[in-house]
Amino acid sequence: MSVATPLNAGFMVVHGNRLDELRSLVVSWMRMYPLAPLENEIALVQSNGIAQWLKLALAEDAQDDDLGGCGIAAAIDVQLPGTFLWQLYRLVLGSEQIPAKSLLDKAPLTWRLMRLLPALIDLPHFEPLQRFLTHDTDLRKRYQLSERLADLFDQYQVYRADWLEDWAAGRHQLRNARGETPALSPANCWQAELWRALLLDVGQEGMAQSRAGVHQRFIEKINSLEQAPSGLPARVIVFGISSLPAQALEALAGLARFSQVLLCVHNPCRHHWSDIVADKDLLRHQYKRQARKAGMPTVLDADILHQHAHPLLAAWGKQGRDYINLLDSFDDPNSYRSAFRDGRIDLFSEVEPRNLLNQLQDDILELRPLNETRECWPAIELEKDQSIRFHVAHSAQREVEILHDQLLARFSENPDLQPRDVIVMVPDVDSYAPHIRAVFGQIERNDRRFIPFTLADQGQRGRDPLLIAIEHLLKLPDSRFPVSEILDLLDVPALRARFNVQERDLPTLHRWIEGAGIRWGLNAEQREGLGLPAHLEQNSWRFGLRRMLLGYAVGSGEACDGIEPYDEIGGLDAVLIGPRGALLDALEIAHQELSQPALPQQWGERLQALMQLFFQAETEHDDYLLAQLEELRENWLETCELVGLDDELPLTVVREAWLTGLDQGKLSQRFLAGAVNFCTLMPMRAIPFKLVCLLGMNDGDYPRAQPPLDFDLMGSDYRPGDRSRREDDRYLLLEALLSARDQLYISWVGRSIRDNSERPACVLIGQLRDHLASGWTLSNGADLLEAMTQEHPLQPFSARYFHEGNPKLFSYAREWQQLHEAQPEHAAPAMLSAHHQEEPVNLTQLQDFLRNPVRHFFSQRLKVYFEAAEVPLADEEPFVLDALERYTLSDSLLEAALAQPDQLEQALHTRALRLQGSGLLPMAGFGEALQQELIEPLPDVLQRYQQLVSLWPTPLNSALPVSFAEQGLILEGWLSHLHQRSDNGLLSITTIPNSIGGIKTRKWHRLTRPWVNHLVACASGLDMSTALVASDDTLLLAPLAPKQAGDILANLLLTWRIGMGRPLPVAVKTAFAWLAQPDAAKAAAAAQKAYEGDGQTSEGERRESAALSRQFPDFAALMACGEFEEWCDALYRPLFEASWRSLTAEEAR
Repeated sequence: MSVATPLNAGFMVVHGNRLDELRSLVVSWMRMYPLAPLENEIALVQSNGIAQWLKLALAEDAQDDDLGGCGIAAAIDVQLPGTFLWQLYRLVLGSEQIPAKSLLDKAPLTWRLMRLLPALIDLPHFEPLQRFLTHDTDLRKRYQLSERLADLFDQYQVYRADWLEDWAAGRHQLRNARGETPALSPANCWQAELWRALLLDVGQEGMAQSRAGVHQRFIEKINSLEQAPSGLPARVIVFGISSLPAQALEALAGLARFSQVLLCVHNPCRHHWSDIVADKDLLRHQYKRQARKAGMPTVLDADILHQHAHPLLAAWGKQGRDYINLLDSFDDPNSYRSAFRDGRIDLFSEVEPRNLLNQLQDDILELRPLNETRECWPAIELEKDQSIRFHVAHSAQREVEILHDQLLARFSENPDLQPRDVIVMVPDVDSYAPHIRAVFGQIERNDRRFIPFTLADQGQRGRDPLLIAIEHLLKLPDSRFPVSEILDLLDVPALRARFNVQERDLPTLHRWIEGAGIRWGLNAEQREGLGLPAHLEQNSWRFGLRRMLLGYAVGSGEACDGIEPYDEIGGLDAVLIGPRGALLDALEIAHQELSQPALPQQWGERLQALMQLFFQAETEHDDYLLAQLEELRENWLETCELVGLDDELPLTVVREAWLTGLDQGKLSQRFLAGAVNFCTLMPMRAIPFKLVCLLGMNDGDYPRAQPPLDFDLMGSDYRPGDRSRREDDRYLLLEALLSARDQLYISWVGRSIRDNSERPACVLIGQLRDHLASGWTLSNGADLLEAMTQEHPLQPFSARYFHEGNPKLFSYAREWQQLHEAQPEHAAPAMLSAHHQEEPVNLTQLQDFLRNPVRHFFSQRLKVYFEAAEVPLADEEPFVLDALERYTLSDSLLEAALAQPDQLEQALHTRALRLQGSGLLPMAGFGEALQQELIEPLPDVLQRYQQLVSLWPTPLNSALPVSFAEQGLILEGWLSHLHQRSDNGLLSITTIPNSIGGIKTRKWHRLTRPWVNHLVACASGLDMSTALVASDDTLLLAPLAPKQAGDILANLLLTWRIGMGRPLPVAVKTAFAWLAQPDAAKAAAAAQKAYEGDGQTSEGERRESAALSRQFPDFAALMACGEFEEWCDALYRPLFEASWRSLTAEEAR
């Protein structure tokens, strides 16, 4: 067991170009110099990836020769530098003087500015803010400005403390890095005045309460102490941080008087390289830890720079150069060199380059200019060297699909390469996450193509169902309460648990909601708040709930207070009305509460009540999220209390303030979990991986643009060490390049998905490609970049992946391969066995077959139903009705009138009111107008119906059985609603609210059902006439001779038997269009138009049936086998040629 060794205090800096060697040094150092029992190691890191990578090394078993880990990774406190430094300030200066959080940190500063800005904008110098904050009724402008100003002042405290010192003293000036002090421009004087106002508001401490002020006091205090304050850490290890501000380094150097501070610095080059990067004249001092490269002049002019500098290091290394130079000002290597084995404090590797990637890394290490690169390395054979490859795709989706295939190929070629050895970095993982899940997540675990993967750096908002539900609830005052949104809430387990709804109950609720006519709106009052007229309750949630309760109470009884009962509710399922009512009550309460502005304390109570009202944790993850939200709520309330904010705030501001904290970076995200790691390109992601993949390297997307605020004064005053998103991204790419051990894979969207035009890669990749082309050549003399770059087809199923024999284009998607396999020339279609139906054929089956033979085959023989099983519920109330809805409503009105012919107007009016009360008609005046429109043609239909019935005056109270047999097929059924006259002749009468058309435009498909009934009745020996009363005509068909009807029916039954064995190439409307034209050419043209539509006003019959579209996608397919005309004659010609009399036309004559 290791015994604690007294540690020598000091500031020790170790440089290295390979992070794994620096990690080994840290582990070895901790093993050689262990801390006392129960004492924590403190490690400062910049990302969760680095933290986990370091812990994994510590957890490895110890080995001989000072190798391996410590056997366990325990008692390690991994922190972010900013958090640690504030704790350090409190330890040295006293927690009673320094609060747990700085009063001028970003969060408190935001809310302090929210309170101060209204009073300040009328003062001199604040005119720019006054202009911006006018017309800010919902305080959104004030909140956004406060947030951005707080962030800016937070940056000033770290990087421009001298400015704040001047401003606090009333000096309106800006010191710069060259020692000049130009005056602050009048347009920006408000910043100095705002800072002074903030310091006055904070209280007596003023400047001393800012991070800059506290830091200054800390430095003075720690440099004057003779003895270490209690609680100081014995050792602090700074590992894997690519940049720290000067303020942080100064604090660590002060701490090093009493503690051991070990900084491990990733330095890409063993030689002094500060002079090759821009703005070298601003560097703070001339001390150089690293020696100049032999032969490099002391002074580098711009004209000779290219002769002594590595181009990529010069272009991308500014951020690292600034950090290393800052470190130099605190570094004294001779004071600690002896503590390291062999005095090695510069761990620059001597690895022999094995490929192009290693050669490029070695060039950066040795600071080789291009002319040396050309001389140093031999020509490349790309067949053997696959270390750097470029891939060009048409979209982000294709990038990920290509990556999946490329990874599978690499895993197949190299058994030693594991998923954990691969990292994939993109500019924004949130935008790539759906594509990654769609490609990597669709393959089952038992499939050999499955690649385990993890997604890091994702924001929780917009991704986790519980948080999405909370965002929905926090937008209730602006919500229309559409059906889809409320049903989405019920998909969240934690919400269902609160209202005691089971997942299996959801289909029932869906059915009830649709049947009760609920579309949107909580109730009439809520709709009125959105600007609608008063008393519009129809199709709202309250309307639907009242219908359900009334239906449960009275069944299908009379309406009550204009509300029609919804009578589908009964039995044990009725218990679901309770939870649904409770949810609506809760939504109504939340809507009322959230609509009113309130003080922060009231908002705190409201938000807590909201969470308790709607959610009950079902899983540990739910518990974690709810606890996280509660913590954020408490932190916000504490901050508001701290800054004395007592203004009433609207929901829009509170919502963002509460939920923004969910996506703040933490050191707890999943990373290095034994799978392919997908993550965002972030500072110090330079963990060594065998394969590093960079996706999304598109022009404009990387380096990521972050336009500076127009009032950010740092933008025009660069100082070494300043943070810049663009410089960060340049250095990130350098780190990614250096961290790849075996292979570097880069892809971008290099072709437009619309017109295939070329799109450039980002500037940095362009620089890399130019450098490779200038420094290396191929052994066969071909173009290097062209050989290293693979352009991919637009589609993953392109024939180029499967047929063309290009070894660079391949696919593991065997699903697509089947499309390209050679098909046998005369593959006989598989035949179904003969259809045998045990029970007799019924009338409905035969009617359905005649109406749509293809759909009948799929639904009755194959049991395949193409229609959507679950259509999404509508979010809008009925306004314009489609043809089917109009027919259904008209048919309902007609049915009511036929039931009460003596009280026609009353019956129609009553049924129209019931339809309105059921929510099936538009609201208010639109509904009344539609009622009149639907009722208008019906009296004429009923009059003609009555005239017919008067000729066959006796209704038959019971249905008549009919049957027919032919070649083993038996047809049975019942004919009901018949009328009889004195000579025993029968009449079957059908009424439809639609038109039937004239002789040339007749809609024959509406006669198929009466026709089947007519054939069966006549073939059974009944003397039956058939009538169809439509809105525009009355058709009458006299009885057929039994033999004639029997022959037609027999043919129809035999055709049905054939149609149950295969889909017949025929469609009813198309067939009648064909039959209506005596000329063959005109018949074909009319049939094609009927089937495919005219491309403008009609889409044709094929669009009316998914089965038809599936089997016969166009008219050519329908005609392909040459049987269409035969089936037209067999199925529909008898109906077409039957002696239908138009009674309306006869009357007109």
